[in-house]
Amino acid sequence: MKNKTLRTNSMKLKKAIAASLAISLLFAFTGCGNSSDSAATENTKQETASATNAGDTSAPNEKLDDLYQQENQIFADHKNVWDKVFGFMSKNPDDAASNENYADFLANTIESNKDSFSEEEYATLSKDIETIRGIEEEIARLEKEIAASDSSGSTFSGSADSTGVFHDFKGKDLDGNDVDDSLFAQNKVTVVNFWFSGCKPCVGELSKLNELNEKLKEMGGEVVGINTDTLDDNQDGIKEAKEILKAKGASYKNLTFDSDSTVGKYAGDIMAFPTTVLVDKDGNIIGEPFMGGIDDQSNYDQLMKQIQSVLDQK
Repeated sequence: MKNKTLRTNSMKLKKAIAASLAISLLFAFTGCGNSSDSAATENTKQETASATNAGDTSAPNEKLDDLYQQENQIFADHKNVWDKVFGFMSKNPDDAASNENYADFLANTIESNKDSFSEEEYATLSKDIETIRGIEEEIARLEKEIAASDSSGSTFSGSADSTGVFHDFKGKDLDGNDVDDSLFAQNKVTVVNFWFSGCKPCVGELSKLNELNEKLKEMGGEVVGINTDTLDDNQDGIKEAKEILKAKGASYKNLTFDSDSTVGKYAGDIMAFPTTVLVDKDGNIIGEPFMGGIDDQSNYDQLMKQIQSVLDQK
């Protein structure tokens, strides 16, 4: 699968606008973007990817980038009234973590708080929503187009010798409890999902990953999450990740570890999120990394096929 760094960086533009509005919970809706420090890393990744992978998805990615900028401009042009909308979103974190279409979510937030807006503000928001709805429909179409293209290539830029990155693993869960490679040894297969808090597709699949975890437990397996915002015991990142996981009803284990460890370097090389890998009892990654949210049924079926293939070999 081809990498999606252009798409990832374009999504980051939305988070930058959200940050300027000081509404952190908007991040879960506005796409894949990291913190300002990570943004520099992502930009470097994009430059590398652009030089080495100017493939068939360049045109769709450019269109996607333009659409996100159009949407950001709407928020910027009517910043004061959209600040009010995002303020209501921040007061309802459970709603903010839903899988609802972004335009519908915004519209429902506005309708639920209609009395808080003047007639002029409401008219402005209503007009903006219709424009955003059209943009979101085009974004969805392009994302499917890019995903279809990605399925024929590779999303991961790591070395061919990266299968054993979980050997001698040492880290902690988000509650501070020590975790080591015995986590993998006790499972027939471990599904490891890499995500970060500002990634809309990542957050969108968390509840489905929780369902998968319950199913895998019956099969002798487990789902484990790795939020790259939490590495190096980043307490702000851990707090945000825990809030999102709770809002999504996701109770499976999530891990943090040093970014300069073997698995930390592996995570740093991932060019697209969410990315999921299968890990065996010995800490080896099995097969190719899987990219895409499993809240999409076709992606879920594909991942389950890979999992079953591993289990059948035991």
